[in-house]
Amino acid sequence: MNMPDAQSLASWMNPSQWQSWMSNPDALAGVPMPGAALLRDAGATVKPEVLDTLKNEYMAEFGALWQQLLEGKTPEIRDRRFSAPAWTANPVTAFSAAAYLLNAKFLLAMADAVEAAPQQRQKIRFALQQVVDAMSPANFLATNPEAQQALIESKGESLTRGLKNMLADMQKGQISLSDDKAFEVGRNLATTEGDIVLETPLFQLIQYRPRTETVRQRPLLMVPPCINKYYILDLQPSNSLVRYAVEQGNTVFLVSWRNPDASLAKTSWDDYTEQGVIRAIRAVQDISGEDTLNLLGFCVGGTLLSTALAVLAARGEQPAASLTLLTTFLDFSDTGVLSVFVDEPQVQLREQALAQGGLMPGRDLASTFSSLRPNDLVWNYVQSNYLKGNEPAAFDLLYWNSDSTNLPGPMFCWYLRNTYLENRLKEPGRLTVAGEKVDLATIDAPAFIYGSREDHIVPWTSAYGSMNILNPARRDANRFVLGASGHIAGVINPPSKNKRSYWVNDDRPENPDAWMADAVEHPGSWWPLWAAFLAEHGGEDVPARTQAGNADYPPVEPAPGRYVKEKAD
Repeated sequence: MNMPDAQSLASWMNPSQWQSWMSNPDALAGVPMPGAALLRDAGATVKPEVLDTLKNEYMAEFGALWQQLLEGKTPEIRDRRFSAPAWTANPVTAFSAAAYLLNAKFLLAMADAVEAAPQQRQKIRFALQQVVDAMSPANFLATNPEAQQALIESKGESLTRGLKNMLADMQKGQISLSDDKAFEVGRNLATTEGDIVLETPLFQLIQYRPRTETVRQRPLLMVPPCINKYYILDLQPSNSLVRYAVEQGNTVFLVSWRNPDASLAKTSWDDYTEQGVIRAIRAVQDISGEDTLNLLGFCVGGTLLSTALAVLAARGEQPAASLTLLTTFLDFSDTGVLSVFVDEPQVQLREQALAQGGLMPGRDLASTFSSLRPNDLVWNYVQSNYLKGNEPAAFDLLYWNSDSTNLPGPMFCWYLRNTYLENRLKEPGRLTVAGEKVDLATIDAPAFIYGSREDHIVPWTSAYGSMNILNPARRDANRFVLGASGHIAGVINPPSKNKRSYWVNDDRPENPDAWMADAVEHPGSWWPLWAAFLAEHGGEDVPARTQAGNADYPPVEPAPGRYVKEKAD
């Protein structure tokens, strides 16, 4: 099935086309349904009766919109892209925005009505959404009244600044989402005090300094995603999950993954499991003198951590006193919108290029994730930075979002095929990692599983799926918490901000919708619930150690270490 043709859609999104209809009202009767030819060109079909219903609804709404314009009325626009007064100050400008939204609405409705397999229909809708978002009148100087107003008021300076911003971003190879000069890792990001106590070619291990006189007997080891840098968990003191865990009386260790270069181009998933996670667990055991640890994995870090624990279980070891998984896939049955990027031809293409060695560039990964929210992470900044000539504001989370990391090709290809494409990880014994058959059900540890309600990367229902995989013989040991917001903002929600909310339900049904039906919403942060879970499994209180590491693991350098500062090539 071919992807939709952007040029044919662009003709529908062109304001000059609407102006021709305005000058010739009789032409409205012959207006075709937007997207019909587009979907036909893509090899997609819609049932005639559905198409007729959509067409009739479209013609009625378009006629009503046109009538409003002829009567000099300003249409109601409920879209934040057009919320500024400049859009409704002029009836023609307001009509331009309203007509665009109307065309977009029915084009996407047609995509949803396509007769195709669910994944193919999702691909068509995703491709159409990308083009629809790109063709917004807010994205062009000629059709954006806010940008035009700024141009006039600044006597052309806004356009000069916008061109300067655009040229600077072209040299960087990415759109600036935040003021790059406002932040520096180690100066005002990732500032929780600690020391590097282990350095390997793959990662550095940070041991954070205690902030309480006594600590829990069992330390906490955090495994962040290797797709991004760890300091999402340690942004600034006010929103640092690391600092919060330390202040709650935990001895905290954290894996800081290296940003891969050519020397790691042949690194595999087995290496990340054995030489990464398991190596870190061994080090924390040796330094703390504890056989069992509280363990936390975030996103793919949680997938890696769970894989490592299953490998150790196959060797007769159970190092987890508890396991926390934040927005983590173990069951990849529903990967949400990311599934549009993963099918057999696309995976084979990656394997041919990277499976034997090479790097998946961080910028390519960043572009993929930005395409999931193009209005928020692309076009919003095109409008502000380029059309209006504004400088991006200082925002720590978006600075982190732009700090890309590469991935080793073999590891990336294994991950794509065995999880996203074939969903083998959840099947006992289906995969062999580090020489061991993987069975996640053999991990003997109570689990705290967190999902975010608006997560577009790990749908919360998929995160809930871990409840049915871990501890099958004693599901009552597991607990699921659902937070508001998305993949990152839902996780980084400190109690001090008193924002958002979370849902809990002491029952543990297999179906996530059944869980949600009886869940109770609470205002604020879920972090205190997690802190209580750690305390429950942390053992007795013991005096805090003032020295990092030990004789076998002497401090190498202060946190955050140099690995996290390395930039993707």
